Amino acid sequence: MSSGVAARRDAKKLVRSPSGLRMVPEHRAFGSPFGLEEPQWVPDKECPRCMQCDAKFDFITRKHHCRRCGKCFCDRCCSQKVPLRRMCFVDPVRQCADCALVSHREAEFYDKQLKVLLSGATFLVTFGDSEKPETMVCRLSNNQRCLVLDGDSHHEIEIAHVCTVQILTEGFTPGAGSTRATGMLLQYTVPGAEAAAQLRLMAGEDASGSKRQAAAWLAAMHKATKLLYESRDQ
Repeated sequence: MSSGVAARRDAKKLVRSPSGLRMVPEHRAFGSPFGLEEPQWVPDKECPRCMQCDAKFDFITRKHHCRRCGKCFCDRCCSQKVPLRRMCFVDPVRQCADCALVSHREAEFYDKQLKVLLSGATFLVTFGDSEKPETMVCRLSNNQRCLVLDGDSHHEIEIAHVCTVQILTEGFTPGAGSTRATGMLLQYTVPGAEAAAQLRLMAGEDASGSKRQAAAWLAAMHKATKLLYESRDQ
């Protein structure tokens, strides 16, 4: 990819919406697949009362819109200002209690797991029906739109083209305390092809830090997959 194309993909602009300032991609097509669109606010005339505690709005009890769900609340039910990175807000924004809880949980992904995905890890990668795996470094691109695999060959898989992700583990399901992620099966569409392509990533068997890094990368990818599906279901 040329440096000019890469610059266009990573270009950002500052925009002001009714909810606050947002730093968004210059071109909408290059937005993060983990992002969420701003909700339509419930019109003021349709919410004479708080949609949480049913308090009646008047000159003393003012109404506020949650920036994540767009519903109307009183100040007591919508007082928290929390970072909302999935909508690219520059500053923390007002959210209702339920949305604030979700945003707090998502902050862990941006503060921890996203950094792991961007750093990358080394895997044994098998494409399709090939019997010979290739040692490659797999990472998330800086604009979060592609999985980049580098070894003897170079591949980029757009996150938007990913159909299914299955994390392979030893132990219980991902999220349990004793679980250790060992690999990943990923299916993705290829423009012009009828059937989905598949690749398999497996952590190496060495006892060095690279194996621990691979396990951390897979755990972060499991979290990212959940956010990706939520974005598609919006």
